[in-house]
Amino acid sequence: MPKSIIFKKNGGPEVLELSDVKINSPSKNEIRIKNIAIGLNYIDTYHRSGLYPVKLPSGIGMEGAGIVEEIGSDVKDFNKGDNVAYASPPLGSYSEERNIPEKIAVKIPNGISHKIAASIMTKGLTTYYLLNKTYKVSARETILFHAAAGGVGQIFTQWAKSLGCKIIGTVGSDEKIEIAKKNGCDIVINYKKEDFDKKILELTNNKGVDVVYDGVGKDTFEKSLNCLKTRGMMVSFGNASGALSPIDVPKLLQPKGLFFVRPSMGQYLGTRKEIDEAAGSLFEIINYGKVKIEIFKEYKLKDAKQAHVDLESRKIIGPAILVP
Repeated sequence: MPKSIIFKKNGGPEVLELSDVKINSPSKNEIRIKNIAIGLNYIDTYHRSGLYPVKLPSGIGMEGAGIVEEIGSDVKDFNKGDNVAYASPPLGSYSEERNIPEKIAVKIPNGISHKIAASIMTKGLTTYYLLNKTYKVSARETILFHAAAGGVGQIFTQWAKSLGCKIIGTVGSDEKIEIAKKNGCDIVINYKKEDFDKKILELTNNKGVDVVYDGVGKDTFEKSLNCLKTRGMMVSFGNASGALSPIDVPKLLQPKGLFFVRPSMGQYLGTRKEIDEAAGSLFEIINYGKVKIEIFKEYKLKDAKQAHVDLESRKIIGPAILVP
């Protein structure tokens, strides 16, 4: 019987359980996937902890890549044996096998392995909509990206650099500075040693940056607003340090006429056309060599608890995967 990671209550990594699961034949619009690799993402910890509530008991994980083993009666775009990847609800990618809706899957092109595909779908598609849809970055703009050495950061900074913009990145330790520079950052600030807002205003002659991309959350939010130019854009897309408090608009946004957006993948990749366009752009930029992917670490599926411990303690520097 296939195995899957489930959780029956919210909490720390200890609530994750490896269980036998029965998988029915796919419904008419589903495909059955044998996972070869499973993406590990910080959002998985939000579902597990209850920060993003889900109905319990629940599977966990939204991202994976594998081989189609069976298709539903109405499935037209996939066949048995196709190599596919996905990054979308329903939860349950931490599994050996599973059924997923046909509409969330994409075919993996030649030149990209299952492991690479599983490691980049969420992070790469997030980068796609942040750079191309939420705020369309152009050459000669100056941007700030927090956690530049992390999983999203390593893809984002390479992709952004290919567009010709200047990138200032922040990291949480000196060892991550070179990683961020290697992936495209022009300037890297260790925010645990320096007040990054003061440093950025100094670097920009008090003008500020055009846009801030912040997946850290509570610890960086207000200082990030200080870094923005008049009418700059604040893109808050994660809560790695904790959820944001309610925003005091007259105090924090109004003085400089700042824009604020809280995007999520579902807002930008809600249709088959949008998913195919985004995945096509992601796979293309990787095959062209403009974004290079190095998997930082592989964990066995049974070691999902340890993977979450490492995620939350910031020990994972770059894309990581689970392998059934």
